[in-house]
Amino acid sequence: MTQVTRHVAVPPERVFEILADGWTYASWVVGTSYIRAVDPHWPAAGSRIHHAVGPYPLVIRDTTTVRELTPGRRLLVRVRIWPVGEGDVDFQVDPVPGGTGSTVTLTETVVAGPWRLLGPVTEALLHARNVATLERLAALAEHRSAPGPRLSS
Repeated sequence: MTQVTRHVAVPPERVFEILADGWTYASWVVGTSYIRAVDPHWPAAGSRIHHAVGPYPLVIRDTTTVRELTPGRRLLVRVRIWPVGEGDVDFQVDPVPGGTGSTVTLTETVVAGPWRLLGPVTEALLHARNVATLERLAALAEHRSAPGPRLSS
């Protein structure tokens, strides 16, 4: 298991807007190449993001499934990247006392596959990746303009 925490200078609701938009994942989840599809009811429990991981032509296509959701506070997903393995990724978003933003904690546990066998090596790689992932998430939450009206065609 690896856990990283980062302060984000926006309220939890703003951070959760990013988590709740499955189409943004390739923008901030390190290693994700692109999003192939997002279930219409994302991030409801059981919904999935269909993603691709890795550089072309070594792209792995798989899914991320919501296991638990507490809107505005917590998102627990099961990430699949077979043949590498599966992991549970838990995003906890807490308000900072005094209204100075949010604390985002990302906990990742490898639950199946060859990555489990590498133990400390896997944890070190995941830790570095997850630090960078939270940096990207923070940048997106802090600098993305509020969603505007959709243009009709």
